[in-house]
Amino acid sequence: MASKTTAPVLGVRALNRATLERQLLLRRDDRPAEDAVAHLLGLQAQNVKPPYFQLAARLAGFVPEDLSSLMASRAVARLVTMRSTIHTHTADDCLTLRPLVQAARDRELGLFRKGLPGVDLDRLAAYSRAFVEEQPRPVKELREALLKQWPDADPQALTVAARCLLPLVQTTPRGLWDTSAQVTLTTAEHWFGRAAEPAPAADGTVLRYLAAFGPASVQDMQTWAGLTRLRAVFERLRPRLRTFQDENGVELFDLPEAPRPDPATPAPPRFLPEFDNLLLSHADRSRIVPPAYRGRSWRGNTGYRTLLVDGFLAGVWQPPEGGDGAPLTVELFAGIGREQRGAVTEEGERLLTTMYGGAAGGVRYANFTGS
Repeated sequence: MASKTTAPVLGVRALNRATLERQLLLRRDDRPAEDAVAHLLGLQAQNVKPPYFQLAARLAGFVPEDLSSLMASRAVARLVTMRSTIHTHTADDCLTLRPLVQAARDRELGLFRKGLPGVDLDRLAAYSRAFVEEQPRPVKELREALLKQWPDADPQALTVAARCLLPLVQTTPRGLWDTSAQVTLTTAEHWFGRAAEPAPAADGTVLRYLAAFGPASVQDMQTWAGLTRLRAVFERLRPRLRTFQDENGVELFDLPEAPRPDPATPAPPRFLPEFDNLLLSHADRSRIVPPAYRGRSWRGNTGYRTLLVDGFLAGVWQPPEGGDGAPLTVELFAGIGREQRGAVTEEGERLLTTMYGGAAGGVRYANFTGS
């Protein structure tokens, strides 16, 4: 097998096109929404609407009801998994990926341990499970109930402990399209009516990660998962994988038969929501984010809705605000050609039709006003 020093080099555009292909962003895919959620290993869902926009950018014929119906039927659900953030996962992944990342939840809990004097964590887990399985509970009710049991503890630390110790899903109607509802929690096992699976070996998840985000380094996957010490897993899988290197000499792993399109393959414009995993799942984000634009997709802890042009971050956008007739606003970081601008406008109008029923007032361009 080729050594690291002789492995083929994949340039930035080659990595860009390969990743876009795996992410269903070079062309819209015909697969059902549930299959796409599984392939992508979940949809980043810190807010309610981003998962809908993630699928709208990737799937042909997608309408918001496609995901809402999956939420309502409990085929998918929202819970904390990778990077301590909420994701929308299939039921199977809720019951398997969550145990896989338990080590990260244990580390997170350690940060709050000082706020839990005298708290028996096993008792807290058992009490919390019984409380939220009796009926789904708002976060405030869970916090107040825990505080009655442990009045000397920090209220935030108590709710963090419950979240870290148990796989708590956000129950519907929270998460449904165009439905406003508070967060209510129960356990994944209770919501889906079946026991959690044992934590899977990391090997299978590495292969799934590469299928959705590869080619990638060990550090890339650790960034995506919020885990550490995955080098041994990659080494164990090395005989089954191909190896490359990026332009900085970092070793990359990939599935042998995974698509790696020609770097010249056209990449259509795509409107992505805030917190799209495309921009969050690699230690080195230069395959999507040009160095000159590093940091422009964020302000503080808030993520912008982002626009890809020719496969790379090129601007941000704002949804229609103010009712019927309001435009979708595009803020480009730099000028683009007439043909590209026309393609951006066309894609924006498609988004308006899909997500807003065509009631908005077209696409408007403005100067970038962020950091």
